[in-house]
Amino acid sequence: MQVPVYNSNGEIIEQIEIRDDVFGVPFNEAVVHQAVVRQLANRRQGTADTKTRGEVSGSGRKLFPQKHTGRARRGDIRSPLLRGGGVAFGPHPRSYRQDMPKKMRRLALKCVLSAKASSGALQIIDKFQFDRPRTKTMADILVALGVDTSAVIASAEVDRNLVKSARNLPGVKTMPAPQLNVADLLSHKKLIMTLDAVRKVEELWG
Repeated sequence: MQVPVYNSNGEIIEQIEIRDDVFGVPFNEAVVHQAVVRQLANRRQGTADTKTRGEVSGSGRKLFPQKHTGRARRGDIRSPLLRGGGVAFGPHPRSYRQDMPKKMRRLALKCVLSAKASSGALQIIDKFQFDRPRTKTMADILVALGVDTSAVIASAEVDRNLVKSARNLPGVKTMPAPQLNVADLLSHKKLIMTLDAVRKVEELWG
């Protein structure tokens, strides 16, 4: 697949070939869905907790006789039916972690990368050059590239100046190529990759 490479002024400087086994994979909705559900589940802390009727404070004494009062039957004051009572079937700390075969995880990521490439949401820039963090420079580059929406910016390695230049821009997230993931790619409309990041992705998952 042939794609253009832009410079920081938004000008096309060359056309490059990207690998079809990474950026030209047919979209598999079921695998992508499973990958997203897994990733979001694995983010959960799983620390939500409630007290059952055996754990809340209060007497176990029966509130009033079973019969001949004209009122509804009542046990102790810790009943889930009463205010201040225990919670029936409430959450308790547990792990929500899900596993997924490595081949399926890689397929899901390649499906999303391919969808970005085929829809024109993937833009490749030759490189980012920041001597120091500069948010205005980063904003100007995005304007030059025609990016007016949410975007993931991927570099080959962690670039501190790039991260600091982009972190104050709303809807923009930066990450090194090895950390690209399905949930972040789907929650941002554009994907901007450096040329080195593209080659890194092809090396990792090609």
